[in-house]
Amino acid sequence: MTSQVPLPEPDFTPLDDVFVRKHLGVPDVDVADWTLTVEGLVEHPLRLDMAAVLALGAKRLPAFHECFGSPFAPDVPTRAVAQVEWAGVPLAVLLDRAVPRAAARHVWFEGADTGSFHGEDGLTYMKDLPLDVARRDVFLAHRMNGEPLRAEHGYPLRAVVPRMFGTNSVKWLTRIVLADRRADNMFTTRFYNRVLPGDTEATPVREVDVSSKLFAPRDGARVAAGGVDLSGRAWSTTEIVAVGISVDGGPWESAAVDAPGAGPTWQRFALTRELAPGPHRIRCRATDRAGRVQPLEGARNAVHEVAVEVAGGAPG
Repeated sequence: MTSQVPLPEPDFTPLDDVFVRKHLGVPDVDVADWTLTVEGLVEHPLRLDMAAVLALGAKRLPAFHECFGSPFAPDVPTRAVAQVEWAGVPLAVLLDRAVPRAAARHVWFEGADTGSFHGEDGLTYMKDLPLDVARRDVFLAHRMNGEPLRAEHGYPLRAVVPRMFGTNSVKWLTRIVLADRRADNMFTTRFYNRVLPGDTEATPVREVDVSSKLFAPRDGARVAAGGVDLSGRAWSTTEIVAVGISVDGGPWESAAVDAPGAGPTWQRFALTRELAPGPHRIRCRATDRAGRVQPLEGARNAVHEVAVEVAGGAPG
């Protein structure tokens, strides 16, 4: 008889520390007037108020959540990442009720946020996904870490797309449209597209890159000499199989990496390293199951580096 090794418990980012990004401001949504429609190429269009959404029940989805960064600087690392326990309902539940027509190929997601961006007025924030991907992956969330969504995080309902950059997770969701083509919107076909390594044509910014971030010690920290615990989190579209840590440009040393959790969550890594008094540079570099390795520089997922001061060095 063999025993099962328990999966690691996910660690969640406090809500006050979860990053906030918005292109068109935070809309003032009155939930008493709010509705979500499912329309377009469907047999049974839907209109749901919040009571109807809540009546669908609530599942939980622990998942990491990463910001892609500015569409004007697609190769600049942002390091904005969090892990959240979402609560809500899979999009597939609503699609099953609406019944997509045979011609439907894409799903558009539109938020309540409106305004001006990059010299263009009258915009709404919209993203789109292929129908099969949306049916499989999209989650409609109304809670974060056990609390109702805050206004800045998409109250009262938002889309969440695990393993995709946050730009695809439309906040303040009001409309879901099934269509036979992609949405023509500033945030779908004009911005948030990039040319991946080895490709020649731009594709939509969707799946995350392999990445990692040092959480401890923090950049600029002062720590005691001796064995210093170096730790952080790594994530990708698939399992992280290795994380290397380099000190002061030295060789990559293998950190211990947690096994993947039950959902699309990040993985902890840690290494205890003797550090002499004085300044040090520490970097981390992740490799995923697909063989992707973080680049050293020149990319948005380039290796993360922190500078620390170990106590006991000569005064500067």
